[in-house]
Amino acid sequence: MANDNRNATQGILGGVVALVTGGSRGIGLAIARRLGSMGARVAICARDAKRLRQASEELAGEGVAPLAVVADVTRAAEVAALVERVETELGPAEILVNNAGMGLFGAFHERSEAEWDTVLDTNLKSVFLMSRAVAPGMIRRRRGRIVNISSLAGKNSFANGGLYCASKWGLMGLSSCMAEELRAHGIRVNVVCPGSVATDFSPHSGRNPATLLQADDVAHVVGSLVTEGPNSFISEIDLRPLQKP
Repeated sequence: MANDNRNATQGILGGVVALVTGGSRGIGLAIARRLGSMGARVAICARDAKRLRQASEELAGEGVAPLAVVADVTRAAEVAALVERVETELGPAEILVNNAGMGLFGAFHERSEAEWDTVLDTNLKSVFLMSRAVAPGMIRRRRGRIVNISSLAGKNSFANGGLYCASKWGLMGLSSCMAEELRAHGIRVNVVCPGSVATDFSPHSGRNPATLLQADDVAHVVGSLVTEGPNSFISEIDLRPLQKP
């Protein structure tokens, strides 16, 4: 049955251009793989050229040939160059997945201003810059999809999570406002809030990996969102593991 489901979705995106930030590993790589297997023309970006090359080769070996671009999505000039290159080589991005993110944990009063800036720039500012870059074209075409990968930490606080939670709570607010501003133009903005995912993003010390979400679980949700019906709008999805740790 699982194979039947995969075959049913094969090609459903029909050459639609999808741009995934933070696409060199973990959740971003899984999302790129999923969208590519559904027929999208995929572009991925990351800051680490070596990891990006490895991800591109991995995807190509699975039948998904991505456009891989080294870019720092916290810098407006690099964002503009990234979007221009995607448009030139693949076409306008109809799907943008804002996945780039980082975690830095510890007591807030022991964190530096530079660390605050790094986390907020990566997890929040990058979404603003990327979405601002693609939104005008989507508005002109009166179609598009922006999927922001947030976290349950955008709704729940925990000790030593001040910087991370602040960035994700901010992302929730930004996503909600973007959705209201763009829906009149036929553009959907969705936000996905996963719980703990088994990636190298954070150590998950003491946790049984079998009880964590997998990157493919998040990718499955994104694939479902970008294929929802023409008159529906799923604004937000909370994603939790079936088993508690």
